[in-house]
Amino acid sequence: MYSKTYGKVSVEKMVEIIKDYTSDINYQYKISIGTDSQNTNLTKVVLVVAIHRVGKGGIFFYDIKNVKKIKNLHQKIYFEAAWSLEMATKLEIDLRCDLEIHTDIGKLGKTSILVNEIMGWINSSGFVCKIKPEAYCASCIADRISK
Repeated sequence: MYSKTYGKVSVEKMVEIIKDYTSDINYQYKISIGTDSQNTNLTKVVLVVAIHRVGKGGIFFYDIKNVKKIKNLHQKIYFEAAWSLEMATKLEIDLRCDLEIHTDIGKLGKTSILVNEIMGWINSSGFVCKIKPEAYCASCIADRISK
């Protein structure tokens, strides 16, 4: 994982940083995980873990995978969601908190036919699923890094 604030860190170190960052009980926190990807010769997939200190900004970490080009939109969205679910499962165990998974899909556009499937998958896995326009972790942070 990488952070503009903390540099390159392991997932274990990221968990320590998140625990420390969220230890101030005077604030509420939202932890979101989102993934987005862009196609070039390969598919660049970016996973983001964002910690929002409500009313006071936040920090985020990200990881990048370059995989064989995924041309099929359905496969690409499922790949993104699977990576988000994998990270959320790891973090839920270590952080013992509620996590949101932000997906780069919405009720408008080409991804609209996937909304029910992806939301159902994520919700049935025990996580809250956010879609555009509420999915800032995927559609803003991960999107910016993926370009």
